[in-house]
Amino acid sequence: MPLGSAGLAPLTPSAGSVYARWQGQGTARGVPRKGHRRLILPALSARFLISCGEPSGDLYGGELLRHLRTRLPGIEAFGLGGEHLLREDAALLGHVRDLAVVGIVEVVRHLGTLRRVFRDVLAEVDRRRPDLAVLVDYPSFNLRLARELARRSVPVVYYISPQIWAWKAWRIREIRRNVTRMLVIFPFEQAIYEGAHVPVSFVGHPLVDLVRPAPDRAAFLREAGLDPARPVVAVLPGSRRTEVRYVLPRVAGALRLLAARRPDVQFLLAVAPSLDPEATRAGLGGLPIVLVTGRTHAVLGAATLSLVTSGTATVESTLLGTPMVVVYRVSPITYALGRWMVRVPHAAMPNLIAGREVVPELIQDRLTPERLAHEALALLEDAGRSEGMRRDLADVRDRLGSPGASARAAEAVLQVFLEVKNKKA
Repeated sequence: MPLGSAGLAPLTPSAGSVYARWQGQGTARGVPRKGHRRLILPALSARFLISCGEPSGDLYGGELLRHLRTRLPGIEAFGLGGEHLLREDAALLGHVRDLAVVGIVEVVRHLGTLRRVFRDVLAEVDRRRPDLAVLVDYPSFNLRLARELARRSVPVVYYISPQIWAWKAWRIREIRRNVTRMLVIFPFEQAIYEGAHVPVSFVGHPLVDLVRPAPDRAAFLREAGLDPARPVVAVLPGSRRTEVRYVLPRVAGALRLLAARRPDVQFLLAVAPSLDPEATRAGLGGLPIVLVTGRTHAVLGAATLSLVTSGTATVESTLLGTPMVVVYRVSPITYALGRWMVRVPHAAMPNLIAGREVVPELIQDRLTPERLAHEALALLEDAGRSEGMRRDLADVRDRLGSPGASARAAEAVLQVFLEVKNKKA
């Protein structure tokens, strides 16, 4: 069944930028034509495997499943995820709080757990025989899972591409062999897959719909015990325990320097739902800072400046237009082993999308309390610099696609599902 059948309008080309050496190679697929009929299949039943190994993947997977259920009410979902997938009635075989690890050394330490979960997933696949698998990011686990699913003739839609443009470019050969369709969220990714003859759709970034500040900034800050008239520095130390362990002590050191230089500045830390707030507080060494759990967007939207661990939070800060300093640190062994494979000049997603540095990055040994405090003070005390960064972030935000990414991703998944059903009929 070709794309665009069964009442679906084909995805039409529109202008799109391509990062770095991909400039000019292809265009980004846009939104289905205005007025197209949304596909609804109330009479069909379906069983989907959904695999999300990190909090951000759980968020995107939960939104995808929510939109799938509006089109395919009879869907049964099982797999790996967290609270967002649980809210959509997915049966979980493993939770992201036990799966979200980063770094070569850290993964080795968790190999026993990951292998057990992998075996459990395959056993359930053999028992339930899903019609389709949706694998969300989490490449080291999910690409291996895609290989096993291909051996079992289970079609695979991969949502949120592995960062093959940054490192491990060879993975694209594995993707071409085992993935039925790739759904990408950054405009420059589409040309890469088209050039490698991998079926691909650019659906836009799901956070465009999901990121919203608190409706009343002043009320939110007062609720947190802060003064809305004074500057607020937000801290986002990451969603994985290993990230927080390596990043937070140096960030805390910078906050002490900031507090000494600017006693008027207030600090607000967003604790990811996957983390223990008390363990996070213990890593601050008694620093006076307000911790808020589960309200990342409200924290970022209320902030004058954010200190953000590289990852999804940099996109959230971009969408909210909050000036930021991006930080990152892993174990020295992990950094030494991984550094030679990285092929891009930037770590922060806003910089990758812009093709230049629009936000400062302090990575590994460059992340010191002194440097971080210096960068933060420069943005707090130079209104022209912070305003210029807001303009740059607005430009990056415009490149992330229009609202409706999760709905477009659901349409693409259903197209693959219908193609599979048609072949079996």
